[in-house]
Amino acid sequence: MTSEAAPEAAHVPVLLNEAMGFLAPRSSALYCDATVGLGGHAARILQLSAPDGRLVGLDRDPQALSLAGAALAPFGERVMLVHARFGSLGTVLQAMGKLPIDGCLVDLGVSSLQLDSPERGFSFQRAAPLDMRMDPSQGETAAELLHRAEETDIERILRDLGEERYAKKIARAIVLARGQSTLSTTADLADLIARAVPSRERAKSPATRSFQALRIAVNDELGELERFLAEVPRCLRPGGRLVVISFHSLEDRIVKHRFRLLAGQGDGPRLRILTKHVVTASEEERRRNPRSRSAKLRAAERLPA
Repeated sequence: MTSEAAPEAAHVPVLLNEAMGFLAPRSSALYCDATVGLGGHAARILQLSAPDGRLVGLDRDPQALSLAGAALAPFGERVMLVHARFGSLGTVLQAMGKLPIDGCLVDLGVSSLQLDSPERGFSFQRAAPLDMRMDPSQGETAAELLHRAEETDIERILRDLGEERYAKKIARAIVLARGQSTLSTTADLADLIARAVPSRERAKSPATRSFQALRIAVNDELGELERFLAEVPRCLRPGGRLVVISFHSLEDRIVKHRFRLLAGQGDGPRLRILTKHVVTASEEERRRNPRSRSAKLRAAERLPA
């Protein structure tokens, strides 16, 4: 989309009521939306924590942060937005003098804004530069990664991060194509994958898993999640709540493992798990918002020291 208003208007935050139920925003408290995106979850936190609850919003995507600023402007000085990765949560909050916090929410994965902006290169629906960076101002693009990586590394990325069964065939095809300088756009890569993959899944593009894997690798999404989960318990005050919404089995597995580890005996802050089972979207929300179909929510509470 070329218009900034269009993605904002189409934005529907997933598992909104469930997230707020676990976060339990209240007045006079301080919250953090560590992946503020277009501000949907943040706006509800600010509404529920009126009149004087405050929120720090982080996002690595400058375009999303700009749109969030416009959407959250009515809340005035109650909201503070910062261009930062959610994995640097502790460093950012400490520098701002905003520790400890009463609750934190993180909504993982790619946003509707990023998917719906063809020039960002996240989608194979339209030809665009093969970019995929959540922060276009830094880091290497997907094209740069594919042109420098060894064939075995590309295979590992596709297999481990995309669970792609034809990772070896696709990696070989990529290495051959880059030698002929025919791999610079999303369409180039999607066409290459379609030729390399011998079978098809009904109603699913053969490029889906590979694009997902490359996006995760380009943005070091699993590394960011690990760093965030290592930081956030120390950022919460006792009784503070943490809500994590993930969209991929690899992410959910990391969250589940870390929660269980922090709920057991050990050094440092401990958590009490609030979600006995993973929370998923209702049938009604799935019909209304297809993005919610793969959403998984887990929540925990910081225990007293």
